[in-house]
Amino acid sequence: GSRVLLWGRVLQMVSEAKNLVPYSGPNKMRDCFCTINLDQEEVFRTQVVEKSLSPFFGEEFYFEIPRTFQCLSFYIYDKSVLQRDLRIGKVAIKKEDLCKYTSKETWFLLQPVDSNSEVQGKVHLELKLNELITDNGSVCQQLVECHGLPLVNGQNCDPYATVSLMGPSRNDQKKTKVKKKTITFNIVFYNCLVIFRYLLQPRENGNKSSKTDDLGSLRLNVCYTEDYVLPSEYYASLRNLLLKSPDVQPVSASAAYILGEVCRDKYDAVLPLVRLLLHHQKIVPFVTAVAELDLKDTQEVNTIFRGNTLATRCLDEMMKIVGKHYLKVTLKPVLDEICESPKPCEIDPIKLKEGDNVEVHKENLRYYVDKVFNTIVQSSISCPTLMCDVFYSLRHLAAKRFPNDPHVQYSAVSSFVFLRFFAVAVVSPHTFHLRPHHPDAQTSRTLTLISKTIQTLGSWGSLSKSKLSSFKETFMCEFFKMFQEEKFTEAVQKVLTIEMYKRAQGRTRIGKKNFKKRWFCLTSRELTYHKQREPIYNIPIKNILTVEKLEESAFNRKNMFQVIYGEKPLYIQANNCVEASEWIEALCRVSRCNQKRLSVYHPSAFLNGNWLCCKATTENTKGCTPCTAGVPADIQIEIDGDRETERIYSLFAINMPKLQKMEEACGSIAVYQGPQKELDDYSNFTIEDSVATFQTLQQIIAIVEKLNEPHEKYRKKRSSSAKYGSE
Repeated sequence: GSRVLLWGRVLQMVSEAKNLVPYSGPNKMRDCFCTINLDQEEVFRTQVVEKSLSPFFGEEFYFEIPRTFQCLSFYIYDKSVLQRDLRIGKVAIKKEDLCKYTSKETWFLLQPVDSNSEVQGKVHLELKLNELITDNGSVCQQLVECHGLPLVNGQNCDPYATVSLMGPSRNDQKKTKVKKKTITFNIVFYNCLVIFRYLLQPRENGNKSSKTDDLGSLRLNVCYTEDYVLPSEYYASLRNLLLKSPDVQPVSASAAYILGEVCRDKYDAVLPLVRLLLHHQKIVPFVTAVAELDLKDTQEVNTIFRGNTLATRCLDEMMKIVGKHYLKVTLKPVLDEICESPKPCEIDPIKLKEGDNVEVHKENLRYYVDKVFNTIVQSSISCPTLMCDVFYSLRHLAAKRFPNDPHVQYSAVSSFVFLRFFAVAVVSPHTFHLRPHHPDAQTSRTLTLISKTIQTLGSWGSLSKSKLSSFKETFMCEFFKMFQEEKFTEAVQKVLTIEMYKRAQGRTRIGKKNFKKRWFCLTSRELTYHKQREPIYNIPIKNILTVEKLEESAFNRKNMFQVIYGEKPLYIQANNCVEASEWIEALCRVSRCNQKRLSVYHPSAFLNGNWLCCKATTENTKGCTPCTAGVPADIQIEIDGDRETERIYSLFAINMPKLQKMEEACGSIAVYQGPQKELDDYSNFTIEDSVATFQTLQQIIAIVEKLNEPHEKYRKKRSSSAKYGSE
């Protein structure tokens, strides 16, 4: 219970390079990209900037560090088509120096890259002395243990070790055998001198021949944070306070909302907050509450959910986490086709090259847009339940806020589904891990054109009116006219509801002979059946335990399946085998993430006091056959709730002056019926209920001050016991 875990996170902006070494020939420009490496393991790569010696990258990367490391390194490469990419230079920041540069834009001189400087790992030398060391040397045994050696091009390296012996009468050097494909090995030496444990370092003369001032510079903004996670019981008070946030009235007085108010960059607050609320199944009510607050300040329909508020940021982050698998199964196949076998799609007259056929390019682009668009609209059944639940709430909130606009329920969702989710993933597939690297310039341009069209199609369908004015370029207006058909509007509105409507003539069992004709309707929230228009029975999707075929012998009827959702199953007969299969697949997809899905079931019915399949005489007997529905397993999101709470504690601790300032503002409003200081002091805070907000602030401050004590105790213990080079 006393263990403290250390976690690291990095948020970094690779901005630009300048004064890179030119080619020696007449064409001095280079095609450059930058990689981000943990030691020598590449974790990210920027786009290629063509024909420049001062390339601007302007890309931001966030990642959590899953292991120990020595250096965070940045390599500038010159892209080569026929040969291996050339490394121009690097910036390597030691782990212990990262804090010096955190949240500061800094220009770093590029350092040369050579085999002597590319060193990492640790070596452990253990010496057992058998006798005193004399001038002639003495015999002893020494074990060399190495680990943490680098990967070379993603593969284990072929290491060996040398040991130099220096004495008054002789100098000697011994070399081990090469160990193939490993990052850890043990070697035995004889006639050795010392005992020590140390980090491997470059040779002193490794880069004497290189001139560092000739290689150029790289501008970076690195934010590195370390979290010391205490045992879970320390966070109980803060965790409980945060998890109550969706129920606080007004929500602006909640701890979660206040976190977003006091953090300079809302992204700092959003990431741990969303992950914590997801972990405890509180994200839907919280996003609903803050979205309702946003709508109070929205005066026009066309600006609905368009700002970077706490609500939109939380939903963006939730979609990235929850929708990761959804994007992969939906977009990855078509993006792989576009990136691996690209067709020319440039339709801008200014950018066309001599000999290009713009009509062919339009057809190529139309083919890609159709394929991406159809993939999206056909994927609604695969949309994660959490996203469906949030979108369902947004639709109803928007309709309530603007009751006279019949299309607002679609525009409320379109800004997220198309603009902030699918379109962003299309234009930057590497960011969502849909592609290993940033696409080349031509493919990137194609993806940009596809993304623009998809965004406008989403807006078109949601607002049911022409959006040609949204294009600044005339050539895009002309291209978009190819999509002015009613079927696109209908398809977009269908996916914006994130519901799958399907009518089928089904029959429900009340008794063996009592099969009745009913209309069935399946949405992402419920399965209902109808006698006419109004539903007469509904099953919430979250209650479905499994969906399986039913043996024909049960009722002597073909094409039957069963929906098991409680004590008794619902038996349904479809019109044909294809329809039955489609219903089983659809029901399995919408219920695939239900937590209590069954692993076994009864393939037949319970009639006349026994199960026809296994002859068991008790109706609630556990199933006798493994479930066979071929659906993805529940997609688990790995979240450490304590770690996220620790991060939130750190943010509150760092922003304690703002918490106190906000507390002062609440007191001023409560006592004097309004702020008595200049607007600049308080205007950035949202305070709807000064009394409720004041009470929450007092709780936050007290909890943070209490948590400060074990953190300070641990820091003192760590600083007094830690020595450089020790374990």
